[in-house]
Amino acid sequence: MPEASSARGAAFFDLDRTLLAGASGPVLSDAMRRTGVVSSSIPGERAMYALFNAIGETLPAMALARQGATLAKGRPQASMQAAAVQAAPELVALVQRYAFHEFERHRDARRPLVLATTTPYDLVKPFADLLGFDDVVATRYGVDAQGNYNGSIDGPFVWSTGKLAGVRAWAAAHDVDLAESWAYSDSIYDTPLLSAVGHPVAVNPDPRLVTFAAARRWPIRHLDAPAGVAKVPVVNLELQRLAMAFARPELVPFARFNFAGTEHVPSSGGALIVANHRSYFDVMAMAMFLSGTGRTVRFLGKREVFSAPVIGQIAAAMGGIPVDRGTGSDEPLRLAAEVLAAGDVVAMMPEGTIPRGRAFFDPVLRGRWGAARLAAMTRVPVIPVGLWGTERVWPRSARLPNVLNLANPPEVSMRAGRAVEVKYRSADADTRRIMAAISALLPAEASDRREPTPEELAATLPPGYRGDLDAEAARRPGTG
Repeated sequence: MPEASSARGAAFFDLDRTLLAGASGPVLSDAMRRTGVVSSSIPGERAMYALFNAIGETLPAMALARQGATLAKGRPQASMQAAAVQAAPELVALVQRYAFHEFERHRDARRPLVLATTTPYDLVKPFADLLGFDDVVATRYGVDAQGNYNGSIDGPFVWSTGKLAGVRAWAAAHDVDLAESWAYSDSIYDTPLLSAVGHPVAVNPDPRLVTFAAARRWPIRHLDAPAGVAKVPVVNLELQRLAMAFARPELVPFARFNFAGTEHVPSSGGALIVANHRSYFDVMAMAMFLSGTGRTVRFLGKREVFSAPVIGQIAAAMGGIPVDRGTGSDEPLRLAAEVLAAGDVVAMMPEGTIPRGRAFFDPVLRGRWGAARLAAMTRVPVIPVGLWGTERVWPRSARLPNVLNLANPPEVSMRAGRAVEVKYRSADADTRRIMAAISALLPAEASDRREPTPEELAATLPPGYRGDLDAEAARRPGTG
């Protein structure tokens, strides 16, 4: 049996359009003007940055960047470094939120974090230090004996093959194996570096890198969203944002919608949305309900949904988090906690599945402990949503929703309430609080205890069901 490799890898991160959503230039330029390094803007500077943010690096822009050493000639190195110290906190505030998860993942694996950027070393070193990076590979300007820039570049111009040369030199000096390393970049011009490491990642890729990465089967990431979330290339628009434009009640004529309480969903920051579960139509109804808030949402759902053709790929592309209910794994909760910590919204249905048989008509809602545990892990607001009527649009006994009921469509009501006052001391007690808060938002008929008709019972069962209804009544969540 071959021995495991003992070689050490590192993680190399580009700066502009990778760690940051756009260019660092405006922040650095403002800092240099404030500290007197420069007195005015370069003509067309803002337009150049806007173009860069839209399409990425261009050869003319890089030719101008290469002239930076000449333009800096005679200026004190210390003044540039002082401007960088001022700019560093502003740049850190612009780092895309899911980048921090990548940092932690590599730190946990004891991989050094290295900033690899064309931007001059003196301008980015304080930024890298604030992030806790281990080192910086960047363009270095030559300095004379008086501490002034002398107009030269000391070492490679760290761009394209020059960036690869700089990284290779750093790796050799620090006993790092590039085959065991990661590199993150947005630019087609960084393909020499991306091709040299064992784990290339195209981040917010420019149009040409999108095609190149697809051909090489490199993963594509967007560090403003969880791993796996797809975006429309070039315009960098998340698929869920695009879908939200069509998640409108008037575009679903086979149901009538009655929504209330969306003002209780926080406009920013992490939030956990919890709702009862009555139909396969619940997720679509929830998406329409939350689209009114303008916030994207990550759903926790059964693994079976993600394994289904087409629907599964769509669920994954929109940032859904699959749950293997039979394994008891905490991995879905960990992933959901990361999403919440990054300031996103997570939605889940604590019942875990649509109740079957008589359990469907029980006025007492019972949930599993996942929502309570997630709330305790993250301390984000837990927003209850009472959902009713979706089973009339798509009963569990049907393979598809009834899209032909246009003359008398059933009403679907959804109502959000104030955040649940969870105590974080007992998952069982907090689960009861969460389910009680959801129940309080349901219509009065939900509290009626009655014997369902055979037809109503049949509607709660999957197509072709041949099981025991009494056994179904015992299949209740909340036991562990």
